[in-house]
Amino acid sequence: MAISRSIESRLRLALERRKSVLLLGPRQTGKTTLLERFQLDLLLNFLRPEVRQRYERAPELLGAEVEVLAGRLRDRRPLVALDEVQRVPELVNVVQDLIDRRLAQFVLTGSSARKLRRGTAVNLLPGRLVPLRLDPLSLSERIPPRLEEALVHGSLPGIALDPDESSREVDLRAYTTLYLEEEVRSEALVRQLGSFSRFLQLAALEAGGIVHFRGIAQELGLVHTTVSGYYEILEDCLIAERIDALSESRTRKRLTKSPRYLFFDLGVRRAAAEEGPRQSARVLGAWFEQFVGLELLRGTRQREGKLALRFWRDPDGPEVDWIVEAGDRLLPVEVKWSEAPTERDTRHLQTFLSEYRQASAAAVVCRTPRRFKLGPKITAVPWQEIPALLDGMS
Repeated sequence: MAISRSIESRLRLALERRKSVLLLGPRQTGKTTLLERFQLDLLLNFLRPEVRQRYERAPELLGAEVEVLAGRLRDRRPLVALDEVQRVPELVNVVQDLIDRRLAQFVLTGSSARKLRRGTAVNLLPGRLVPLRLDPLSLSERIPPRLEEALVHGSLPGIALDPDESSREVDLRAYTTLYLEEEVRSEALVRQLGSFSRFLQLAALEAGGIVHFRGIAQELGLVHTTVSGYYEILEDCLIAERIDALSESRTRKRLTKSPRYLFFDLGVRRAAAEEGPRQSARVLGAWFEQFVGLELLRGTRQREGKLALRFWRDPDGPEVDWIVEAGDRLLPVEVKWSEAPTERDTRHLQTFLSEYRQASAAAVVCRTPRRFKLGPKITAVPWQEIPALLDGMS
């Protein structure tokens, strides 16, 4: 089944403007499939060992080949795609030269920014590459047939669209193994894969909560700086999303400043945590909160950086699950695993609205089939309408 990806129009626009693009996204989010929709003059996939080894031995070959290609076309610049370019980061020097000489346009894709940062790629090409991010399928791209399926199996295209549940389970377990072997072991990101593997499981179990590095370090028998570094690896490899707290307040002095982390896909998170697909309503409610956070986060990226996602928590009292920030405007969002939340469920939202003049309305995202008013400025919203909430903030 062909799925229309919202990022495709932005990618086409960048190329029409004769820009080159850096397209980052976790493995299996559909980067290669997206590239196939474009008329490429050259595609190099560095996941293939024979391709990777050729350019590892002689990165300058790329420049020589593109010069010949440009000479043949004459009337336009060739469009060259380098898939999983972080596998041969030395090529970015060649790419810079070719872009500066206006010999070609490039689409560079990658599932990890870590090798690029260790090299010179990301900092080397300011103004030369338009950065884009491809996430798993969002609600603006596909409404899942059942909410529970999205919570349990996630939204990676190849897994979410597979009609066989047992195959989805096998693929999710394989994804975690693939990540450990190919993104961590092969890239020598950590010295002890066993310690990192235990950390990955605990980080998955703790996903969505406030992160305390020292507590996790104590449980794993590690120093807290190691745990902090492990979270950086998750971020650089696009596995975890860091959500910072909204910590400015006129009246409260002890607002939480520690971040929350969300795994980029709920199915992968569950596989990494080694949790089964059959869970209680309480657990599904916790997953639902993360689901809403991920959808809000993906939506903020689709709107080209005009929005940001935060959360709000006072350790001594109220907390709000998610805060959408749009310049000087705020939209507080609570999440409830309920079909009919009540006014009682809005008390923290009421507190937030009273303390922040930048917030003129609030939402409770839940399983109601239709919107309804819960109180002044507060509306219960079906989870399917999360994109509409963000449209109202754009």
